[in-house]
Amino acid sequence: MLSDHGADVIKIEPPTGDETRTLGPPFNDDGDAAYFTAVNRGKRAMALNLAHPEGREALLRLLEDADVLVENFIPGTMQRWGLDFEDELKPRFPGLIYCSISGFGADGPLGGLPGYDAVLQAMCGLMSVNGDPASGPTRMGIPIVDHLTGYTALTGILLALHHRDRTGLGQRVEATLFDTALSLLVPHGANWMHSDQVPGLLGSAHPNIAPYDKFQCKDGQVFLGILNDRQFAKFCAVMDLQGLVGDPRFATNAVRLQHRDELRRQIEVVLQGWKRESVCSALMRSGVPVGPVHTVPEAFAQAHAVHRGMSVSTDGYRGIGVPVQLSRTPGRPGRAPPRFGQHAQEVLDEAGFDQGQINHLRAIDICPEAVP
Repeated sequence: MLSDHGADVIKIEPPTGDETRTLGPPFNDDGDAAYFTAVNRGKRAMALNLAHPEGREALLRLLEDADVLVENFIPGTMQRWGLDFEDELKPRFPGLIYCSISGFGADGPLGGLPGYDAVLQAMCGLMSVNGDPASGPTRMGIPIVDHLTGYTALTGILLALHHRDRTGLGQRVEATLFDTALSLLVPHGANWMHSDQVPGLLGSAHPNIAPYDKFQCKDGQVFLGILNDRQFAKFCAVMDLQGLVGDPRFATNAVRLQHRDELRRQIEVVLQGWKRESVCSALMRSGVPVGPVHTVPEAFAQAHAVHRGMSVSTDGYRGIGVPVQLSRTPGRPGRAPPRFGQHAQEVLDEAGFDQGQINHLRAIDICPEAVP
């Protein structure tokens, strides 16, 4: 995300490489997993053995002109290596912004423990509201906690950069999977806090809005999102269901929620006679939010996805486009995801290492050679 908007991002991997490179198939022509390419474009890459004093010294030289250091080690690792922010890095680099991303943070009952996306989905209640009674609690099909934690960290970094512009001082930014996962419980957390009713499984339905669910058409499914009575009236007019508008069971959202099963039955009877493209076109033109339930290939094949540039392909790399648009400083996808150790030579050159020093780091396996 930072590199898409012009940051020079240097990825420091352990000598064994980023584990994400192995999470396949599928793999690209360089042997790296597609998963790795999804989250590493635009970066330069090198490897350092930070468990060795000379590896840590090399990192400290790289930090001399760095704005931000991001790390996602288990809490306590950087302190063990003598790279603690408060005691070591802040005095030496007062303008450095240090961003720590971890599962649970460093302290508290779960402090210092490892965490993964799906585990946090389970622990923090996300799975308990995802799925239906037949499936039971279900992991969301995307690493949503990881993804939002990245955005949370990005937000903290940008706030810290803004503060540094005013004061010249860096600070520590922390983002945890645990906090992020709990923050996703909207509106389920608020519903429980105000009612003491434990949220349950509703499939694709919404706990506070009806009709707000997926429905079967003649040739596939659509998702209908009706937020207010005005949209409901428009929907009924297009679908020739005007009788529902005057029915006291469906007059407001509150009573529609109470009778959602009967409402669903009547809507699906009508939608069985429509193809999804036709019903989406008719309703959207009338101001009623609705969309087809697409596969991943169908989603990227949409004309609007092409118009928005949400799929990029260059020099053998394919990836997802930039999701935020800036009028003065638009972002653009950077270089292809790096091979292991690909940019070590140029990064060390820029940091002032001479060739003898670079060769020494390679000879003692502090900075492994690039993979051809």
